[in-house]
Amino acid sequence: MRDLTVTLIQTTLDWQDAAANRTRFADLIAGIDGSTDLIVLPEMFTTGFTMNSVSQAETMHGETLAWMSRMARDRNTTLCGSLIIADDSRYTNRLIWMPPNAPPAVYDKRHLFRMAGEHEHFTPGRGRLIVRLGDWRVCPLVCYDLRFPVFSRGVNEFDLLLYVANWPAPRRSAWRTLLPARAVENLCYAAGVNRIGTDGNAVAYAGDSMIVDYFGNSIVDCDDREHVVTTRLDAAALLRYRKKFPAHLDADRFRIDDPPP
Repeated sequence: MRDLTVTLIQTTLDWQDAAANRTRFADLIAGIDGSTDLIVLPEMFTTGFTMNSVSQAETMHGETLAWMSRMARDRNTTLCGSLIIADDSRYTNRLIWMPPNAPPAVYDKRHLFRMAGEHEHFTPGRGRLIVRLGDWRVCPLVCYDLRFPVFSRGVNEFDLLLYVANWPAPRRSAWRTLLPARAVENLCYAAGVNRIGTDGNAVAYAGDSMIVDYFGNSIVDCDDREHVVTTRLDAAALLRYRKKFPAHLDADRFRIDDPPP
């Protein structure tokens, strides 16, 4: 198991303007020095956190999927982030996991943020996605999922928990508390990518994109400015810690495949 190199991109988003956001991220990706195994974009990175699902949805054959495929292939990296996808007669907040030389994997956000009416405009996902990146097992989730520890729970099932988000500034203390908690309880690394700026509904975002280790200690901790940051996750240190402190052997098994509420 070799080390994993991860790049987080924290930036503002143009409201409901997919073309402008693709250009923004293409420019930021072009500025990354050297190679990286994984580039992580925020939740709804093409639009901001909008409930205009019908007018803003794309398909799995649309412009953004083609763009993600091209970016991943050109940089020889895996790219992930979520966007609004129309799937038959339903709309999902879908995380796309785009490898450089394979079809994408997808995860539909399970926990829809009812305080913004997300559950009225989107269909929740059901299953959880765990993907391989080299020898690493990665579980990518979306924003509000962070508040639900059972769904984020893995008994030695993954090495990196990954959250893409549009997490508002007034609740930043919850973000900064829960992300380290998810890492500690799962004996894994945890990364969260949030946006900055203010969206079309006048909601402000403070950034605070982070990567924490299995102790909950900060490896990357962004402020409220634009950041493109790359760091290396130490595989050997993670394996040593699990061997020394195998709390997963005493962990409760929870069901995560029940239908969403």
